[in-house]
Order: sequence, then structure tokens, then C-alpha cells
Amino acid sequence: MALTDGERLAALVEAVAREVPDLMTRRVSCTMGCERACNVTVQAKGKLNYTLGKFEVSEEAARSIVAWAVLHAQSETGQVPYRQWPQGVKGHFVTRHPPLPETPA
Repeated sequence: MALTDGERLAALVEAVAREVPDLMTRRVSCTMGCERACNVTVQAKGKLNYTLGKFEVSEEAARSIVAWAVLHAQSETGQVPYRQWPQGVKGHFVTRHPPLPETPA
């Protein structure tokens, strides 16, 4: 059975991410974003979380995704100034979510 585009992009992202210490990847089967596939979500505890979509399957896309994820990890809040975004992620942002509260409300 042939791999989906999402599986192919995930493999590329995982390969690039292996070059970055402390950057963890995790595959999920569905982000309910079929109209914007291929999708990735960038998350970190206590930070803004983002969903990006409409990626082509390419090493350039994978490198841009990982580069932005590194900037997200380095940011105190998860916000990365636009001027620092890799070109390959510009135009791909779909949603931004606030961090989950540390304690129940």
C-alpha cells in the first residue's frame, strides 16, 4: 500500500528533526484538516500552540517546519517574530491556540 502524503511528509520531518537535540516529533493519524493537508501541529507546555497546513511533500518544507519548531521552542511564549520565520512556513499557518492552564479553573 502506498504511503499518504502526510506519512511521506512526516518521515521527512522526522529525519530533519533527528538532527536537532531535544526536538520531539509524534505522528497522529488525523488532525481533521483534510482541506489543508498536509498538516503539522507545533506544541510545547505553557506556550502558544500552532497548526500549519497545505504543505507539499518536500525536504524544503520539512526543513522549514523544523526550523520554525526550533524557534518556537526557543521562544518563552511560543510566539516567533514574523521576520524570523523561514520562508517555507509563511502562508501555512491555520490556527493558534493558547496554552492549556496548568491547573483546573
